[in-house]
Amino acid sequence: MNIIIYCQHVLGIGHLFRTLAIAEALAGHQVTLVLGGPPVEVAVPDHVRVVRLPGLMMDAEFSRLLPVEPGRAVEEIKKERQILLAELVRNIRPELLLIELYPFGRGGFHFELGPLLHAVRDGRLPSCRVICSLRDILVEKKNQQKYEQRVLDRLNPFFDAVLVHGDPEVIKLDATFSRLREITVPVVYTGYICQKPQPGDRQAIRARLRLGPADRLIIVSAGSGSVGHRLLESALRAHALMHDQTRKMQVFTGPYLDDHLFAALPRLAAPGATVERFTDNFPAWLAAADLSVSMGGYNTSMNVVAAGTPALVLPFGQNREQRMRAERLAGLADLSVLDESDLEPAMLAGKIAGMIGRRERRPAIRLEGARQTADWLSQGTGAGR
Repeated sequence: MNIIIYCQHVLGIGHLFRTLAIAEALAGHQVTLVLGGPPVEVAVPDHVRVVRLPGLMMDAEFSRLLPVEPGRAVEEIKKERQILLAELVRNIRPELLLIELYPFGRGGFHFELGPLLHAVRDGRLPSCRVICSLRDILVEKKNQQKYEQRVLDRLNPFFDAVLVHGDPEVIKLDATFSRLREITVPVVYTGYICQKPQPGDRQAIRARLRLGPADRLIIVSAGSGSVGHRLLESALRAHALMHDQTRKMQVFTGPYLDDHLFAALPRLAAPGATVERFTDNFPAWLAAADLSVSMGGYNTSMNVVAAGTPALVLPFGQNREQRMRAERLAGLADLSVLDESDLEPAMLAGKIAGMIGRRERRPAIRLEGARQTADWLSQGTGAGR
């Protein structure tokens, strides 16, 4: 099957990594992955061809589009992207078009996706199915009623299904989209998409670090690093207060943390603490850890659940998404939700001490989302509608 996957990340990189996991699971198909956000160095499977549109991203308030390349005009980039995307679809003639988040999000990219969907439905690609790939929780909107009507107006006429990458036993889509019953296409829960540690990962990492059975390893992370600097700084200060040589700390800042902020963090590191930008094997580090301290993004949260590692999670406060997920998971796993007030170093040190001895536990949550998504997409190549 000839497949195009469209993914536009604008601040973090969780959307990108979920999409890459789906693309990897679609081995055996011809997959073209269309990206349009800030560049990220990631490994891409051999069967996946990457096409990069001229980059656009959102400002920190999610209020307007900005060029990734300084000096370029946003309107000029929009026109170029629209032409390139239309030509790509016309040349490939996909049997399946998988669009990440839109129309539930990425409304700022309707300028290119709206015309594309009209072209598909106007008969130019009569055999192409159009599928929405959706996260478990949607962010709230200022005018929720107007937002939900817009989603329905774009979803029902142009899409063939919605694949929700979550577990309805944890949270259902109608918890954040009240008009679920008005969606006229199938809504399918795939389970969560996450990377799992491999057998032997814990032993390998701990042996590399020369950790003994009594040593306790704390992993601190902030996803992409776009937000979360205060958590990283507070964790390092808390570790310095512990005066316990058995407690080691490994900090992963994320690739997007500002250079000057990154440069300051190692100066806060007490003996036994290390600061790095990124690891391409985060699940293995979580398996080796006795505690995870992190922001509450989808990918990190589900990696923690898959590893069974006790966790302290600080939700990003700009919207409800991360707190809602963290609070649901706290009732199922060894996970405790942090507030901003908990980031005072002595307070955080106490929270760490209270969680680090917990027993690892893997709750019964569906975690095969990438595989289930690929299986569902592979079931048929017939016409959409």
